[in-house]
Amino acid sequence: MLSKLVKYVVEKLVDKPDQVSVVEETSGQAIVVKLRVAPEDLGKIIGKEGKMARVIRTLVHTAAILQGKRAILEILK
Repeated sequence: MLSKLVKYVVEKLVDKPDQVSVVEETSGQAIVVKLRVAPEDLGKIIGKEGKMARVIRTLVHTAAILQGKRAILEILK
């Protein structure tokens, strides 16, 4: 479910939504959501001073808490 949320939000923010890749892995007690976008869209996802990345991480964290879990968002190059 978290991967679908991240994919939906990120596809709305980038210029190349077809290159958005989200993989969800379970690592012990936490869910790790790995996000990969086109290199030219990376700046849009990180945002000025990392604000956009912080917002996306907050969404993932909140959605995980509602499921009774812990989540980490990794933005990959």
